[in-house]
Amino acid sequence: MNATQTVNSDPAEIAKFSELAHRWWDPESEFRPLHQINPLRLAWIDGYAPLAGKSVLDVGCGGGILADSMARKGAQVTGIDLSTKALQVAQLHALEASTKGVSYREISAEGLAAEQPASFDVVTCMEMLEHVPDPASVVRACATLVKPGGWVFFSTLNRNAQSFLFAIVGAEYVLNLLPRGTHEYAKMIRPSELAGYCREAELELAHTKGMEYNPLTKRYWLSGNTQVNYLFATRKI
Repeated sequence: MNATQTVNSDPAEIAKFSELAHRWWDPESEFRPLHQINPLRLAWIDGYAPLAGKSVLDVGCGGGILADSMARKGAQVTGIDLSTKALQVAQLHALEASTKGVSYREISAEGLAAEQPASFDVVTCMEMLEHVPDPASVVRACATLVKPGGWVFFSTLNRNAQSFLFAIVGAEYVLNLLPRGTHEYAKMIRPSELAGYCREAELELAHTKGMEYNPLTKRYWLSGNTQVNYLFATRKI
């Protein structure tokens, strides 16, 4: 088996986001939801693992929205992704915005885990697990990359009827919040499944949150409802 076959990625998923890469930093583009939820995610992460002075890895960083904001909190951030175009956009934005303390690499989580085990205080993997063939492999890689006692944060989509209705039918076809085809129902991950991947990787689940959206007020907020979008805060045992 050659190297390209062993990478845990879906070429169609990478192509999908690469096509939109030039619009990543336009807050009114297809990436508007990411811009809107980023302050919520950033504050949630910073609340458990204060970012100033930390070494942070952002897995599946895309165009760098979260990575850039974590660097602005004082972290030393490495963003990794397998989309060349998205990484070019992230690097260009960092130059244009004069963001200090952020760098980007085109490498998989598994590839970096083999290179740099136990290297980061904090690892984030947000809205990425539902886009890869083997999410458990990414969770294991994140666990390998974080230092003992360090934090690993995940966010993804639940798999149930409500999530299908809200995240696919509603967000992609009715409200046009996301491009059609952004998410595939079969790739969504139940919290119980993600919790299992974490246990197997020796990550202890410390906190769970849900994220909700009101289409009338166009406002997102964190809550206890994990039926659609949800976030995990875990620690390396």
